[in-house]
Amino acid sequence: MQSVADEVLDAHERQLIAQTIAEHEGRPGALLGILEAVQSANAHKFLSMESLRYIAEETGWPPARVYSAATFFALFNLDPQGDNVICVCRGTACHTRGSRDLLAKLCLDLGLTGQDLSETNDADKLALTTPDRKFTIRTVACFGQCALAPVVEVNHHILSHVNERTLQREVKALKQGRK
Repeated sequence: MQSVADEVLDAHERQLIAQTIAEHEGRPGALLGILEAVQSANAHKFLSMESLRYIAEETGWPPARVYSAATFFALFNLDPQGDNVICVCRGTACHTRGSRDLLAKLCLDLGLTGQDLSETNDADKLALTTPDRKFTIRTVACFGQCALAPVVEVNHHILSHVNERTLQREVKALKQGRK
């Protein structure tokens, strides 16, 4: 009998997951390695509910264990990500040096004004993706780079002492495909 995950995932996705499970079987931290590899192989860098179910079925682990790992670690995404991911630090040092204003300006520049940033507190995680899926804007509690505040990560590249002009230049370069 076919599972729901079998019906939704194509043969290539199922084969990738099975191969990944085989590579990580018996290793410490196998679940995290499997989740990371499956997410990395996804075109939109996220873990679908179907892939999580299939991982649970194939490993014999309870679905709750797989889902809880995917939702606990900030590394994992349950929603499709944009082609470019910009992550703004909301830690105390970055906040006092203007990261909230950078975030608000960035969202405004990219047309992501549906979220009222004044209603979120610094503990809220934010993840917004533009309708064209070119950009995902995320927040992180702290990068641990406080001496470099405010810090913004653009496609896994840390930028320090960021101001509006720097961030606008980075976004413009990404839009023009120069990065």
